[in-house]
Amino acid sequence: MAYGLIGGAGMGFALGGPLGALLGALAGHVLDRVLLAPAPKPAAFSIALIALSAKMAKADGVVVPAEVEAFREVFDIPPEDLDAVARLYNLAKQDTAGFEAYARQVADMFADAPDTREDLMDALFHVAKADHALHEKELVFLAEVGRILGFKGPAYERIEARHVRRPGDPYAVLDLDPDAGDDEVKAHWRALVSAHHPDRLAGRGLPPAAIKLANDRVAALNAAYSAIARQRGL
Repeated sequence: MAYGLIGGAGMGFALGGPLGALLGALAGHVLDRVLLAPAPKPAAFSIALIALSAKMAKADGVVVPAEVEAFREVFDIPPEDLDAVARLYNLAKQDTAGFEAYARQVADMFADAPDTREDLMDALFHVAKADHALHEKELVFLAEVGRILGFKGPAYERIEARHVRRPGDPYAVLDLDPDAGDDEVKAHWRALVSAHHPDRLAGRGLPPAAIKLANDRVAALNAAYSAIARQRGL
């Protein structure tokens, strides 16, 4: 998958803001296939995920090698590019800019694309779970990033429920009232699976390799419906 070479300083200028400043600090390092797209918005998504994940690890106080591997799973990063991702990750950890600044820039860039903002939240949860655990400080961090990105109350709980198992989760995942009728449950589940199908990622501003996020989301929807179907004997 060839997307050309992206120089840190050049793309940083195109992005602007704190994310652009972060990438600009890599001037002289060519990021090949790391950002997976030669346009500011897809690059912003990739850089924001790396930067916010670094801030999340700093807030949590635990940095594990599995986190870079989690980036690789989301973005299909070839081995030769892992060093560039690690450099960007380490820069973000040391950067004095707070995570709120990164999140606000993403919220502004994707103000008219709630699905893409939700994709970023799913990607952050994916990285947070890289060590097979979600720590309390990570959950607090994720909730605040979600708030900045426009997900509060039930909207955030629906996203969290795909990654954190709590009582009543199947209905939260499907954003349904437990009193919903069988036909409504089935129709709503089918509509959500269609809306979140991996094919729908095209044109959403995500790197193409991020299809894994959609696959995971559809799997969570299917698991929630199966749990409800078992409960109701459907």
